[in-house]
Amino acid sequence: MPRNPLPRFNAILFGLSGCLVDFGARTLPVALGRLLPNCPAGRLAEACALPADAALAHALAAPATTAQRELFEQHLQQAALEHSETVTDLEQLAEPKAFQGVPCAWLDELPPKTCANLATPLPAWLPGSSPVAGRPWPAPDQCWQALSSLGVDRLAGCVVVSASPRLLQAGLNAGLWTIGLATSGVLCGKAPSDWHALDSTERDRLRAVATLELYRLGAHSVIDHLGELGPCLVDLAVRRQKGEKP
Repeated sequence: MPRNPLPRFNAILFGLSGCLVDFGARTLPVALGRLLPNCPAGRLAEACALPADAALAHALAAPATTAQRELFEQHLQQAALEHSETVTDLEQLAEPKAFQGVPCAWLDELPPKTCANLATPLPAWLPGSSPVAGRPWPAPDQCWQALSSLGVDRLAGCVVVSASPRLLQAGLNAGLWTIGLATSGVLCGKAPSDWHALDSTERDRLRAVATLELYRLGAHSVIDHLGELGPCLVDLAVRRQKGEKP
């Protein structure tokens, strides 16, 4: 007997920094490091797990002044231009046919001009979502708004793909399937050259720590990079066919 076709996904939302572009999610830490070169490494790492405004305040250990915020935004925009290269495996997503015409979009919580600089090399079929007023991640508001902008009228079969724990948590809170990326985001935090300069033992250690953290968060699946996304989506489709829900 012929097998039933696998269920189709209704939309895929991608993170921007650390997912589609900017391997290692370096834009925020580079900007903070340039603004505050004497910030202790531990405090800087804590700050980079927060949204940009909160990250600045945390790194300063005080509310930012208007002048500090303006200079910080300049550093963010410059860092974004420097880190706007696409991740190695993005070309495997170059044809929307790979997702059977599933609508896709990216979203991020960096300031709009910074996001625009990062998104410069992305193809036209992969637009950004421009959220209106709403709660920041991990609240689900921006995920729901992004799906609405794509004309998606139901949550079933919608997926978030990201290396950001906060965006993945937002996807979970929105009732979406979630796929974490272990090596390209803030959890490993290494620029491509630094990542490849590590010996295999250290890369494996960082990969394992990031993978475990994303699974502990509740991600439905965790892969190393976007090159593994196709088989991962097939696996999720099989799980959906068996009746599993996010």
